[in-house]
Amino acid sequence: MFCWTYWKAIFTPPSTPTKKFHLSYTDKERYEMEERPDVQKQILIDIAKKLPIFTRAQSGGTQSYDAKNLSAMCTFAQQLQLYNHLAECCKWQCLPVKHVIGCKRWQLIVFISMSSAIRFCDRCQVIKPDRCHHCSVCETCVLKMDHHCPWVNNCVGFSNYKFFLLFLSYSMIYCVFIASTVFQYFLKYWVGDLPNGPAKFHVLFLLFVALMFFVSLLFLFGYHCWLVAKNRSTLEAFSAPVFQNGPDRNGFNVGLSRNLQQVFGEDKKLWFIPVFTSQGDGHYFPLRTLRESENPLLANEGKWMEDGGSDEESSDEILAVSEDLAHSPTV
Repeated sequence: MFCWTYWKAIFTPPSTPTKKFHLSYTDKERYEMEERPDVQKQILIDIAKKLPIFTRAQSGGTQSYDAKNLSAMCTFAQQLQLYNHLAECCKWQCLPVKHVIGCKRWQLIVFISMSSAIRFCDRCQVIKPDRCHHCSVCETCVLKMDHHCPWVNNCVGFSNYKFFLLFLSYSMIYCVFIASTVFQYFLKYWVGDLPNGPAKFHVLFLLFVALMFFVSLLFLFGYHCWLVAKNRSTLEAFSAPVFQNGPDRNGFNVGLSRNLQQVFGEDKKLWFIPVFTSQGDGHYFPLRTLRESENPLLANEGKWMEDGGSDEESSDEILAVSEDLAHSPTV
């Protein structure tokens, strides 16, 4: 099983996006001929509307709202109340408000999520599906890319992630087997019953190498078990995927049972056999049941744009709210 899983982890080619995620000849020509970044961004948005894509490129910004009449000593409850009003007043920005950073020098700093750009690979000329990343070593976009492993000389992703986990587990079992079979000879060497010769050095070498590899693999396997339980990849653990409402490390976490089934499949009899049983095709992954519409602060950008409102009216309303809070008694 150790050799089988190692073979599958090495020689299983990484999955790449299908043709429907590639730009057509007309769209590609229109995208390359356009020099304005905003128009290029809109072209990708229009194309992505037909695709099951929910993640966005990472970008963001901050917006400062002048609140000179706001007391610097306002309580957290008052700041939270002002935040709720700002969430309504900032609709004219056409961007969702993420959270209030704090009050500093009579200014209330509000972080605004601007993650609306479609993830596009200029090298492969493909719109990246969710959890897809470009590997600079393999020179291709890999579905649900976890990392590029030099030990197997292959990208670990959707097509071979199960094989990689099984390879780690069977490697640990193999190390335990070697250490247990050599340990009796190590005891003889320790008490002096083992005859002098090169064999005793082989015993020491095998034992310590097996134990060192076992400890290393144990930490690596434990880390990937934690990733599977949280339904994250190594890349997502370091950099959270960005959705329309902002970054969310648990965006694909649908529960421990369903997370395991996505990697190992529904048939538990095949979990420990290196055959492909992962769910889906690598282009779409279920999201958490929490929807943006359930939270008024994370409403759709399109809805905010339709509500409209002049900039002057919104800014006047913000100042009016800050004045009310400044003269209100502290909690």
